[in-house]
Amino acid sequence: MAIKKGRASFAFSPPPSVITFAAVGGKMENEGPMGSYFDKTNDDPYFTTYTYEQGESKLQKEAIRLALKKINLQSENVSFMFGGDLLNQCVGTTFGIRDYEIPFLGIYGACSTMSEGLLLSALSVDSKAGELVLAVTSSHYCTAERQYRFPLDYGGQRTPTAQWTATASGALVVSPSDSSPFVRGASVGRIIDLDIHDANNMGAAMAPAAADTIKRFFKDFKLAPKDFDYIVTGDLGKIGSELLIELLSEDGIDITKNHLDCGMMIYDFEKQDVHAGGSGCGCAASMLCGYFLPRIKSGEIKNIFFAATGALMSPTVVQQGESIPSISHGVWISHERGN
Repeated sequence: MAIKKGRASFAFSPPPSVITFAAVGGKMENEGPMGSYFDKTNDDPYFTTYTYEQGESKLQKEAIRLALKKINLQSENVSFMFGGDLLNQCVGTTFGIRDYEIPFLGIYGACSTMSEGLLLSALSVDSKAGELVLAVTSSHYCTAERQYRFPLDYGGQRTPTAQWTATASGALVVSPSDSSPFVRGASVGRIIDLDIHDANNMGAAMAPAAADTIKRFFKDFKLAPKDFDYIVTGDLGKIGSELLIELLSEDGIDITKNHLDCGMMIYDFEKQDVHAGGSGCGCAASMLCGYFLPRIKSGEIKNIFFAATGALMSPTVVQQGESIPSISHGVWISHERGN
């Protein structure tokens, strides 16, 4: 049963396991340094459909299919699932999962959706509300650009602080099990607003939320950065990562030696024109499911704290002059079961 640690942190005893996972990506992701870690990639931005939005739905559908196939799990045996994306009314998820007929709870955490989904899945399994709980999310460069910024044909100049929305998806299933990776703890994030108004500088908007969640997690669990192989953030990119390190250092927390950011990992800054790095729900989800979870399962990595980050904005409120509030949910994932 989950043990409360502080106001909104939980230690799981016994910890549930992530029993299967899969990552799917697009052309840019395949050409980046992490290309070989995806279960499947496709150079076609439409993913053999008729629209970019249909293509994003197919990303999610394929990620779920591959995750289930790995352990020969039938969709009808999944208790329920959590899922979401960046599109209005989360239609990428809705149309992507409809054929599976899995009981569905839609969530929206912007780019933090995978850590939110994993956290909720672990809580559901721990409470015995579900035996096999799935979490999935995605993003697509073309769908996100024309929803949040400009039509693709506009050809607008991107600022140096802008990030490249990953065309990617990640899916995983959580269940009671004796096998690694284990979800040992989690911290629910809270909305943090540093009064950033620039929609092309999401890293700066999201860094304070990541810092808040990381700081509260360490305090609640009486742990420190040295207890983890990596402190993994979602998609802060260059700007946000630098700001995160600075904010935590003000509280005496040094993560310089073991901080990794999915937005910094997924692309090659020298060969790919991604400016400040990667972003989007699929960025953190694909790196978690494609890179980190397999290494935790094998024991190559022992412990990570995974804190994906989300900018909770919409084009309408940004145009009205609102700031960009952000959130970060954190999950402790380990090769070892613990006490």
